[in-house]
Amino acid sequence: MQPSEYKQVIRELSDAIVIAQKPIRILDAIKWGKDVQEHFFKHKFKKLPHISPEYYQENDPLQFDPLKKIAEFHEIERNIRRRLGQYSGVGSIMQRMCHEYTRVVEMLMSRGSPRFTEISQELYGSSEDAFHAGAPTLRDLAALITNTLANIKDQVATDADKKIYSSEEAVKFLSEKLSNYFGEKNNIRVEVSDGIIADASAGAERIKINSGIKFSEREIRSLEVHEGWVHLGTTLNGLAQPVCTFLGKGPPSSTITQEGLAIISEVFTFASYPGRLKRLTNRIITVNMAEEGANFLDVFNFYLSQGMNETESYHAASRVFRGSTPDGGPFTKDLSYSKGFVLIYNYIRLAVQKGLVHNIPLLFLGKTTLEDLHILKDLVEEGIVIPPKYIPPQFADLAALSAWMCYSLFLNKLDLRQLAIDFKAILQ
Repeated sequence: MQPSEYKQVIRELSDAIVIAQKPIRILDAIKWGKDVQEHFFKHKFKKLPHISPEYYQENDPLQFDPLKKIAEFHEIERNIRRRLGQYSGVGSIMQRMCHEYTRVVEMLMSRGSPRFTEISQELYGSSEDAFHAGAPTLRDLAALITNTLANIKDQVATDADKKIYSSEEAVKFLSEKLSNYFGEKNNIRVEVSDGIIADASAGAERIKINSGIKFSEREIRSLEVHEGWVHLGTTLNGLAQPVCTFLGKGPPSSTITQEGLAIISEVFTFASYPGRLKRLTNRIITVNMAEEGANFLDVFNFYLSQGMNETESYHAASRVFRGSTPDGGPFTKDLSYSKGFVLIYNYIRLAVQKGLVHNIPLLFLGKTTLEDLHILKDLVEEGIVIPPKYIPPQFADLAALSAWMCYSLFLNKLDLRQLAIDFKAILQ
């Protein structure tokens, strides 16, 4: 097969995946309507919301036939093997994507049942998963960060933490910043929306900012880096791919990598802050609570105890149980942020140690997955994948990044407990 024919085959198979996944909208399919919130508030936060499998079927019916969609992905998977062979690198990426999307469809078919959580844990992980044999879990990470944040409470807040900017002002600031970052030709839009649970969300060419809430300077900076530099940047890089168009779309495995990249970018740019870490840590804690049997009321009251008001606590708790039932297992996607951070940080450290530092920017090629980087590197060298255009400065400057990681590799060898004993006299 000639190189041009080979690229054409990849492009056709890639486009088939992109088209097949188009009607699958996970968050739209598992959301709770405003009527659920109104009912919960009407009963003074004492009665579990009434959510059942029938609720999802009646209020959020799938916009496709799930059995036909599964059959469609199976057929694409077969075509990949027929046309590229079973052991093709790019073929293996696309086959895994077909398998993941099949599992996503099966998860959505199971909304409101225990199986929903089982598949969610398969796709996004569990709070009890270890990073390697004998390693601490995400639940252990949450406990450590919670204890540490308690020790610095009220000691690091500045004027930058005051929530004084409206949604409209946040839109204005972000529009200016991202226009400078991406260039005016990209027509990046930042707009106010009242249809999202999160403070913000990034799409293909726009960022939505939740209406009616106040933002601090730190929060706006965090959104610039997280939603703009990373999520919007990787989307644009993926959409620019001439052959591997699947890089413009992300299955669950890429969610972990993408959210990890976004959080680590916040940290590297000093855009993160204790309040942000607390929010991410509480997501681990509440997912773990639900995995251990806590219900919606338990999680709602936990968030109240953390200083959130009733509306904030409701939205935070509903993130945990969306797609499930108020007394069922959790939707574990919110573990992606912290899980991805740990995996990406350690990958970068090891890449520097092993002299593979030039692989790091490949994380921004599109909606990548960490385990695919070695294949993507080969595809770049073959001219099948083009290098990313938009890379955050901290990742584009491999010299500075390598210096940071060299020290990190050594610091990891020190025993913090012994240092605490030795430093006791000066830590007064």
